[in-house]
Amino acid sequence: MTKAVWNQAVIAEAAQEDIVVVEGNRYFPAAAVNGAMLRPSATHTTCPWKGVASYYDVVVGGQVNKDAAWYYPEPKDAAKDIAGRVAFWRGVTVAD
Repeated sequence: MTKAVWNQAVIAEAAQEDIVVVEGNRYFPAAAVNGAMLRPSATHTTCPWKGVASYYDVVVGGQVNKDAAWYYPEPKDAAKDIAGRVAFWRGVTVAD
């Protein structure tokens, strides 16, 4: 199983075959993510080929990792494989 961990808490966990890798980032199915540890952020960025990304703060044990998770609510056709998926960075460890 592939896990996303921050502050010793498992934020997401999925079988390797359920993970989509794009540009070195592993995108977990939304159903594999513990939504209780995510808080919507006002941050948005734009990728020319994926579209507009929205972010979540990761919240564990009262500590906040700002914008540490992102997703594409409406990815462009070239990135349709990441629809309904969440990726992590900023100190979140993703490993098998």
